[in-house]
Amino acid sequence: MLIKRFIVALTLVVVLPTGLVSADNFSQDMLQTAHERLHEAVCVLTFTQEATDPRTGEQQRQDGNAVALLVSSDGLLLSNGHLQLEHIRSFNFRVYVRRNGEEQHYPAVMLDKPDDINITLLRIQSDTPLDLPYVRFQRGSALSLGEPVAVVGVMGENLDFERSIQTDRVAAMLDTPRTTYCLTNPLRLGFISSPVVNLHGDVVGVVGVDLDQEEGGGILARPGHPLVFQTDLFIEHVESPPDVSPVSLRTEEAWLGLFTQPLNEDYAAYWDIEEPGGLIVSTVVPDSPAARAGLTPGDIIRYFNDTPVYAIHDREVFSFTTMIRESEPHSTVTLGILRNGEEETVSATLGVRPRTARDAEEFTDETFGLVVREITRDLRILLNIGDEVDGVIVGRVISGSPAHLAGIRPGVIIMALGDYTVADLDDFESAVNQLEESKPNEVTAFARVGATTGFFRMRPRW
Repeated sequence: MLIKRFIVALTLVVVLPTGLVSADNFSQDMLQTAHERLHEAVCVLTFTQEATDPRTGEQQRQDGNAVALLVSSDGLLLSNGHLQLEHIRSFNFRVYVRRNGEEQHYPAVMLDKPDDINITLLRIQSDTPLDLPYVRFQRGSALSLGEPVAVVGVMGENLDFERSIQTDRVAAMLDTPRTTYCLTNPLRLGFISSPVVNLHGDVVGVVGVDLDQEEGGGILARPGHPLVFQTDLFIEHVESPPDVSPVSLRTEEAWLGLFTQPLNEDYAAYWDIEEPGGLIVSTVVPDSPAARAGLTPGDIIRYFNDTPVYAIHDREVFSFTTMIRESEPHSTVTLGILRNGEEETVSATLGVRPRTARDAEEFTDETFGLVVREITRDLRILLNIGDEVDGVIVGRVISGSPAHLAGIRPGVIIMALGDYTVADLDDFESAVNQLEESKPNEVTAFARVGATTGFFRMRPRW
């Protein structure tokens, strides 16, 4: 499943055997002291993540767990940066804090993600003032090759998320693009975002993992291996926390209204363009800001407000999308383009982004076992659905339900239910309510699958 790549799950780790001195030069007393000092600041974070397939509107949703580290007494938390990824929505955060052997839980909200390091910051929500245990970091911390460190983390759910400690060593030091400390062992995810302690007892950073390039990381990112994010890389974000994430607050986003693909080496050679890099306009949404600005398929975008647009890989398209979304709706932007080999400048007045498949409204029907969603503009373009087609699109089907037994699958467009025409979500809900009153033995759904129309026959359990 797509979303499994993004869910952070806590898994079982191996705890060091007891002994006077460990193999990594930490005495038992040192490990005990570090655990006692830090374990109450190491929390379990639960959340829900949702991914939407833009081609079908199908949603995949799953609950997950992560380590969250208290970094202030009033409830500021540091956690895994993979909670905030492009096109993935994380929500329903709850933090479990253990004090004196008892669990307290609080709701939390996600803050805006720092651009320079793969961490997420969250803020506990409480109606009363908080005085929570938290981690104090050592500034100016540095590690050396082979130096032992201890990490305080969380064990798996089957062991009651018990806080635990294990040791490791600095296996390698990388200089590019910044000093990076690599640990020896591939630590389990129950230790990602956990505090890292040196032999002096100083907390010198947290365990982190870089984003890979498909997730939005840079070319020189170091994904897939646990690193030490030393204190100086993130302490400014702890001392001056960002605002609540615009993902949850923003009511309007700027919109241009086009689909693009990167100008790779093959396309550049085909069109006899010396330098690859840029965005090929593949589709222009009718009556959009891009259409009104005169952009047409085949135009190649090279600049956005004098900022170079360089894309040769699919993942690099996101940077252009981000620049548009971070602009003000109704503002005028300048695009430098190549058209038929000639450089031109085009001005476009951005609009407000219409609702997309990611945030489309939906209705859950427990009678037939369906979650249906509105057909948004981006879905019409991607699925080649004309404006004359009305209905709702199936996002999820409950296993074992009448809809499932009838063969209905995500992506099916329902245009009528029984004798009732379905043009939108309100029509669908109204049809369900009226059918619940009449309780027929069989209900027929007239639907479209791709370019084909047909019927699904459902036998509801009244």
